[in-house]
Order: sequence, then C-alpha cells, then structure tokens
Amino acid sequence: MRKKKVTSSDIAHAAGVSQATVSMILNKKYNVSFSKETIRKVEQIAEEMGYEVPKRKTRRESRKEKLIVVFCSNLTNPYYVMLLQGIESRAKEQGYGLFVCNTQRDLKMEERYLRMMHELKPLGIIYTCNPSHCFMDTIEELAEKIPIVIINNQNEHLNVDAVELDNSKLGRMMAKHLLDLGHRKVAYIAPPLTTRQKQRSKRVEGFLKEFDAVGLKDNVIIKAANESIDMSIPNIDSEYKIGYDLTKELLREHNDITAIVGLNDMIAFGILDALHEEKYKVPADISVMGCDNTLFAKMHKVSLTTIEHFVVFKGRDACDIIMKKILSQNSQYSEIQPISTYHVEYEPRLIVRGTTSYAKTKKGKN
Repeated sequence: MRKKKVTSSDIAHAAGVSQATVSMILNKKYNVSFSKETIRKVEQIAEEMGYEVPKRKTRRESRKEKLIVVFCSNLTNPYYVMLLQGIESRAKEQGYGLFVCNTQRDLKMEERYLRMMHELKPLGIIYTCNPSHCFMDTIEELAEKIPIVIINNQNEHLNVDAVELDNSKLGRMMAKHLLDLGHRKVAYIAPPLTTRQKQRSKRVEGFLKEFDAVGLKDNVIIKAANESIDMSIPNIDSEYKIGYDLTKELLREHNDITAIVGLNDMIAFGILDALHEEKYKVPADISVMGCDNTLFAKMHKVSLTTIEHFVVFKGRDACDIIMKKILSQNSQYSEIQPISTYHVEYEPRLIVRGTTSYAKTKKGKN
C-alpha cells in the first residue's frame, strides 16, 4: 500500500502549533518571532516524519510558460517596429513576454532561431513576414505543436493561421491614384525583387496591372535595387538609401517622369531628399508616393501621400490569434480537439497628403 504523503497540517497537529507556524518555520520565514524551542520542535518532528518542503517554480520557469517568439526580418524599417508595437501591447495586457528574433533576411540566422525553439519552448510564434520557403516544412511541423501566426501576403498558400495583406491591392491603389491625377509616365523604386521576397513583387505587379489596364504598362519604369543588398546586414538607412540612390540614377536617365513611387515609406523619404537636392519641387514637378503610413510619413516637412493598411492592428490581431489558440488548447469542451484556421485582413486606405498632385502637361524644372 502506498505511504500517505506527510503534510504541514500533520506536522502542526503533532507539534501542537498552527499550520501557518509550521509553514513559516520550515520555509525559513522568521518575520514573526518564534521561540528557539518551538523552532527546534517543529524541525525535529518534520525530520522524523519525513516531511519534504514543496519545490517552487523559479522565475525563469514562469517566464518560459508565458513566452511568445516573434520573427522579424528587418528592425530598421518602422513598419516592423509598428508590428512589434501592436504585438507587444496585446501580449503585455495578457501577461506574456516577447522574444524577438531579428533574422535580417539571413537564412542561416532564421535556421538558427528555429532550432532554438525546442529549447525556448514558447507558447506561440508570430512571423511578421513570410518564412523562407526552405523552412516551410519546419514551420508546419512546429504549428502542429504550438500556435503559429504569419503576417503574410494574401497570395501565399500556407497551412497556418495568417493575418493577411493583399500587396497586389496596395499596388493597384497607388497606381489608380496617380492615373486619376493624370500621370502617364511614372517610375517605381523597390528593394531587390527576389523570389524570397515575393510580397515586394506582388506590390509592383499590382501597380503594373492597373497601368496595363489603360494601355500604359510600358510607361512604367521599374528600378529595383541589386540583390546583393539583401545579402548584407541592413543599416538604419538601408531602404532610405535605396530610394535616394535609385532616384539619382533615374533622373540621369529620364527627364519626362511626372511621378515616382516608393515600395514603402522609407524608400519614399529617400526619393524626396534626392529630388530636393536636384532642385525638383514636390509635387509641382514630380509627385511622390509611399506605402505603410509610418509615423514619419505625417511628420515629414512635406507630408507623404501613402497607403494605410493598419499595421499596429495587424500586430495585435496576430497576438490575439495566438491567445485564442492557447485558450482552445487549455479548454477541453469535447473529446476531440477542434482545428481552426484564422485569416484576418484589413481593407487598405489611401492617405492623400502633400506629395502628390495633378501631373504637369510639360515636365521641367522651374
């Protein structure tokens, strides 16, 4: 027959003291005065009866139980900082901590962090961009054990939860705005358009599709940075420099452009500064447009026309999905665990500010 476990109440009964007294003495909490005789008596009886003080969880163990991992590809772009802001605000409300993995678009870094997941044992993982295709099998295996949410391009077919972004729609909205203003010869400046960064290509494709619909696809000049840029660790001004350098190059090659679009706001800021140095007036000579509606877009000297697609809200939603999945795992409503896949999408909005206007019929510097 299994021996009954000795409790602090058993010690208290044998020693003729309260259970609270036993607990404080055996846990060495002498904030209340006890006589030496009482302390000796309680400790002796506890030893004779084979009592073991229960082990308490360490702070480190507690943190592990409330950890969410976030994969980011680039923390130099305010877009990802805004996503993190949304994720962290919701996680903090629910008592969760974040472990941020900044992969810097490096496959080895991403693989290294994924290997760490077995040791970290997070309760959930959020990818703020599409995972590299070579790791999709790993992601789907992890998703069978813990909730994973990807903030991704809508056109990607992934068997995990997603907060989606239709990048093609963003591109079409940008193009439609410029076409409505009479722009017929425009340029689009982007980071490297590689297969690994398909969301960038989708935005460009959407832009071209809108111009193609009115027979003006050949009037769009696409200038994308060299692929080698993605191979290096991004600096705080990497995307700004893409906009700046490629605009300088563009102005040397073409003198009939009436509008320049940056794939995101950071690139658009580089475009604006390059045009200013070359004595072009915005938007009188050339209109400029960005995307993401980052904080700096509204603070800039000439406020930037851009696309709002509710980045902070997406971060909060991604965290909410993780919380719902964790709750579902911990709540047993039936013998069969339900399988649910969440897909959330916001309708983007055009934010017209001071950097776009009607195209001039005749291009030239004033």
